[in-house]
Amino acid sequence: QVQLVESGGGLVQAGGSLRLSCAAEGDIRTIHVMGWYRQAPGKQRELVAIITTGGNTNYADSVKGRFTISRDNAKNTVYLQMISLKPEDTAVYYCNAQRISGQYWGQGTQVTVSS
Repeated sequence: QVQLVESGGGLVQAGGSLRLSCAAEGDIRTIHVMGWYRQAPGKQRELVAIITTGGNTNYADSVKGRFTISRDNAKNTVYLQMISLKPEDTAVYYCNAQRISGQYWGQGTQVTVSS
């Protein structure tokens, strides 16, 4: 079992920055991908960014150039640095960890960007 503990959400003005953190605890062996998804009110959950154990990354087009995902394997932690935030980035952000046998989700952290 894997537990994902998120932190770093909050309220920020448009153009501002936030950094999200997600610490993985428990049986983290064979977790090969970690990342962030988000869900805005009335919308489906969508990919924001993912990173593999080897450091390969993938981003949603809407956040490219503004968000950066990074991973500290020694701390079993993944980060999402967000700059130039827009009101449309407002959502609950969920940490995700994947292994071949399944995936795990964090409890979510609210990010609200005011205009």
